[in-house]
Amino acid sequence: MGSADIVPGVSGGTIALITGIYAHLVEAISKIRFGFVKPLLKGDFNGFVTQLFDEIDFKFFIPLILGIGVAFLTLAKVVTYCMDVHTALTYSFFLGLIIASAVILFKKLNEINLKNIVFALIGAVLTFIFVSLNPIAANHSLLVIFISGMIAICAMILPGISGSFLLLLLGQYKYMLNALHQFHFTEIIVFVVGALIGILGFSKILNYLLKNHEEVTMAFLIGVMLGSLKVPGVEIINSVSLNVAALLPCVIVAIIAFALIIVLETRFDYIE
Repeated sequence: MGSADIVPGVSGGTIALITGIYAHLVEAISKIRFGFVKPLLKGDFNGFVTQLFDEIDFKFFIPLILGIGVAFLTLAKVVTYCMDVHTALTYSFFLGLIIASAVILFKKLNEINLKNIVFALIGAVLTFIFVSLNPIAANHSLLVIFISGMIAICAMILPGISGSFLLLLLGQYKYMLNALHQFHFTEIIVFVVGALIGILGFSKILNYLLKNHEEVTMAFLIGVMLGSLKVPGVEIINSVSLNVAALLPCVIVAIIAFALIIVLETRFDYIE
C-alpha cells in the first residue's frame, strides 16, 4: 500500500482490496472513536488501557503502518526512479493491477442490474473527469499541508483513486516527497495529523456504505477504478508513442500483473 500510494495514479486502496484486507481496514479505522481519552482524563489508567485495546486493533495496525512506513522511507526513490526511467513498463504493471482488481470486484457482485450499471458509470465518469484536471498552484504553508493531508488520505483508502494524484492536483506532491526524503519533520507531522483526522471521519462513511449499500458501493468502486485507467494509459502512450515494438513489452508486463493478481485471488480467495 505504501509503494502504491507514492505513485500518482495508483491507489493504496486497490492494493488493500487485492490482498483482502480492505473491509478489515475500513472497519478497523471506523471503530476508533477516542473513547479511551475519557478514562485517561479521569486518571483511570486501567480503564484507558482496556478502552484503547477495545477500540484500536493493534495486531492489524502495527504491521500495516510499519509496512507502509518502511515503503515510504525505502521505496520512494525506487518508485520515482522506475517512473522516470522505466515509465511505460511501470505504469503497464499498475494498469494490469487496476484492471485485475476491477475484475475481482465485478466477480463479487451478486447481480448485474440497472442500478449497479448506473453507479458504475457514475464512478467511471467522475473519476475520468477528476484525473483529467490540471494541477493547481498552491503555497506550502502548514495549513495547506494539513488540509492536503485530510483530502489525500480519503483517496488513499478508495480503490482506484490515487491520494498521490490528489496531492499532485493540490500542488503538494513534489514538496511532500522532498520533505519525506529530507526528513522535514514539521511538515511530515502536520501532514500526518491532517491525514489521521481525515481518515477517521471518512472511514465511518465508507464503512456504513459497505455494510448497508454494498452492491452499489462496489459497483461505484468498479467504475472508479475503470475511470482511473486513464492515468497509466496516458503515461504509457506518451512514453511509447504507439510504437508497436515498444508497446509489446508493456502489454506483456500488464498481462503478468493481471495474471498475478487473478491467480492470488483464485488461489487464496482473500476477499470475503
